[in-house]
Amino acid sequence: MSSEIVNRVAASPLLTFDLADYADSRPRVNLDIAPILYKGLILREQDFRDWVAAHNWEQYSDKHVFITNSADAIVPGWAWMILAIELQPFAATVVLGSSEDLEREVWKKVLDQLDFNQFQGKKIVVKGCGDLPIPTSVYVDLIVRLRPLAQKLMYGEPCSTVPLYKQLKTQTSLR
Repeated sequence: MSSEIVNRVAASPLLTFDLADYADSRPRVNLDIAPILYKGLILREQDFRDWVAAHNWEQYSDKHVFITNSADAIVPGWAWMILAIELQPFAATVVLGSSEDLEREVWKKVLDQLDFNQFQGKKIVVKGCGDLPIPTSVYVDLIVRLRPLAQKLMYGEPCSTVPLYKQLKTQTSLR
């Protein structure tokens, strides 16, 4: 008696959503203004403007840039705006904040470009394991976008999932 082995995971109607498939691999760059502060403490307007005028902004072409200040100094708001103005024509993304802030913004752009209608009524497993570090906040954003569309949402791998959401069947009233 020979019995064919059937891969039930491959044959299931589950759709695997792997965020890594959509990752933006362009370089991430930190523009730290601490080195241009006077004595590491003060932003002097003329020195700052001279640095901005002499700086090679093209080096940020098609890169994701997060602007920071690693020194313990107060920087006026206009300085960040000038940096953003100079970066905007070249950089793919510009944020003021940490590398994690940048990742959130890059992933938001990625998710904004996806057509989520393709997931209408589907049973979806959001893949959670992989080599690419993806902030948890990105998974939350993904689930918020999928929940109104999906019939069922799970997390993990198709062979071992954690149920997250199941759409209730709507019942029509007889009244």
